[in-house]
Amino acid sequence: MTIETANRLVQLRKAHNLSQEKLAEHLGVSRQAVSKWERAESSPDTDNLIALAQLYGVSMDVLLGLQLPKSPDL
Repeated sequence: MTIETANRLVQLRKAHNLSQEKLAEHLGVSRQAVSKWERAESSPDTDNLIALAQLYGVSMDVLLGLQLPKSPDL
């Protein structure tokens, strides 16, 4: 995972007023896993990428930085 994608995950989580702990609970992963994703130390698996895109209401392209989001604040 690139640092840009990791930073996007942080921005999206914060834009949705979620703590790492709450996001982890929602996804059924550890807070440490979320932390590693947000530091680009590991990547979410496909199922978690899909869940993140659905939770945040963005496409996978936006989530992965392949397309600009419609909202200028993300």
